[in-house]
Order: sequence, then structure tokens, then C-alpha cells
Amino acid sequence: MDNLEVKSDLTADPIVYVIDDDKDMRDALLDLFEVTKRRASAYSSGVEFLSTADTSAPGCVVADLRMPGGTGLDVLSHLIATGSRMPVIFLTAHADVPASVRAMKAGATDFLTKPFVNQDLLDAVDHAIRLNGERLKLKADQDRIRALVDALTPRELEVMFGVVSGLMNKQVAYQLGISEMTVKLHRMSVMRKMQSRSLADLVRKAEKLQKN
Repeated sequence: MDNLEVKSDLTADPIVYVIDDDKDMRDALLDLFEVTKRRASAYSSGVEFLSTADTSAPGCVVADLRMPGGTGLDVLSHLIATGSRMPVIFLTAHADVPASVRAMKAGATDFLTKPFVNQDLLDAVDHAIRLNGERLKLKADQDRIRALVDALTPRELEVMFGVVSGLMNKQVAYQLGISEMTVKLHRMSVMRKMQSRSLADLVRKAEKLQKN
């Protein structure tokens, strides 16, 4: 494995993970990222990357689409299956329309053909890192909201779902077969436990849980 650290803060700065079986290409990419002040680390295969890299950390992947022993698409599929928010940019010397379509449908953020323009790759990396930051922030928000939801009773959860779907208290009461006063009491408890001062905030939290 070839590793390069451009900055000293290992916990905060995003990492560009390079995966390519061609050592010359790995070295060239590490040089490019070093010169442009981007922290990077390189791997000769997807297996090596997946077995050693922290895929929950901030960053993105720049991977060769076709490699012996496992393709870049295999890496992307594994990241998605494990819940990683890390974006993947594909590089290939054998670009064709079907390959690019498969890559983008699988969730790749970009697809570049070798030889590529350095600035195009840097722009793609910057976009991917911004996207990763947004994804990680969303996940942190979702984890916080799920922790609040876990404190709700089953009945409070039913009331919350009714309220955020736009139903009035009396409609929720009819739907659940309870009194309107009971719905009001549950609703007050939901607002307190969900740390929401307004219905709009409660709705936003519920919607955020549905996002990917």
C-alpha cells in the first residue's frame, strides 16, 4: 500500500482514497494530490482498501473501474451495502457507454476516462468531498433524531406519524380509536421528547429520517 499524508490533522481532514492496480498511476495520483494540498492514500486493490481503510471517515474514493480480482463497481457495491456515505469516482482506460451507464446507475459521482485532465479530476474530487460532508452531516442528524424517536412509546409513535402526515387531532383520535384529549396529551409528550417547539420542526425531523 502506498500512503501519503499531506496534512497533519488525521481526524478532521478528508482523505482521497486511490485504488488502482497500476503503480505508476497510483504514484502519479498521489503526486497530484500532494501538489494540490489534498490528503491521499493509495491501494493496489479493492480488497486491500476495504480491509484496511476507515470507510466511515470523511473523504472519497478514486478507483479504477477494471482491476484484477475485483472491479471498482465491487468496491462501490460494498460501500453501499455497509452503509458508507463515501462517494466513488471511477477512472478507466476502456470507457464505453454501457460501462459509464452501469457506473452512474450504481451510484458513482463521476466517471473519467484515462488519460484525463488533472483539473477535471480535482473538480470531481472536490465535489465528491463536499457531497460526503453533506451525507455525513445528514447521517449524524438522523442518528440524533432516531435516538429521540427511540424514547417514544408505541402509542406516541402512532400519534407522531398521524400528526406529521397532516391529520388533525380528532382525525388521529378516530384513526387510533382513542379520545381527542388523549391524542393531545400524547402529542405534547411527543413534542417534548422530540425536542420540537413547533409542528414544522417535528415534520422536518420526520422527513429527515426518510432521506438517504
